[in-house]
Amino acid sequence: MSENKVLATVNGKEITDKEVYNFLNQLAPQTAAQFNTPEGINKLATELVNQELLYLEAVEDGLDKEENFKSQLESVKENVLKQYAINKLFENISVSEEEIQNFYNENKEYFKTPESARASHVLVDDEEKAKEILEEINNGLSFEDAATKYSSCPSKQNGGDLGEFTRGKMVPEFEEAAFAMEEGEISEPVKSQFGYHIIKLSSKKESRISALEEVKNQINQQLVMMKQQEKYLNKAEELKNKYDVKTYF
Repeated sequence: MSENKVLATVNGKEITDKEVYNFLNQLAPQTAAQFNTPEGINKLATELVNQELLYLEAVEDGLDKEENFKSQLESVKENVLKQYAINKLFENISVSEEEIQNFYNENKEYFKTPESARASHVLVDDEEKAKEILEEINNGLSFEDAATKYSSCPSKQNGGDLGEFTRGKMVPEFEEAAFAMEEGEISEPVKSQFGYHIIKLSSKKESRISALEEVKNQINQQLVMMKQQEKYLNKAEELKNKYDVKTYF
């Protein structure tokens, strides 16, 4: 649709496609997806027509003069004004490149990516069975086929692949063995509380500190939030000296 195309008029008031799309954008994503079609847009336009009709009748019936309405309107106005005042307070807050760089330099430990590994395994209950399977692998059976055929772990559906994990995610015996291995290496049977594991290490990543460019947006957002919090609290303390405040907690 072209922007501001008139879709309907109610008592001379135009309802445009821009209003319909604004209405669409206010819906929850899952609900909005159901209306993001030509047919759905027409339904939303009909809904806006219906709402306008109810508004006209409400004005005609003097509902806007009722005390209950005035009370609700005042409450909404108060909440909107509070948020507007907060937004005005924050509107000039910004973060410089130097501030981002300094925060990164002073807090590099927070941007540390832990050591990780990716491994597959074949899990069986019996050590002798594990040794027999390992011999089959050494004689040419692919590790993935061995896992699919013999493993008692649900990961057998993926050829034994356990995905990527960091320290502390696996049982200690498995973890110790996996992180001590070289990429592509297959272990001897490793005993844990779950049974005997034959482990294949797919890859291993050393612990590292993320580069500034990787975390720049994250730092910017954090610094903005910190500045907003500081400005908000300082302003509140300032206003306590201007207005009468009594607390009972």
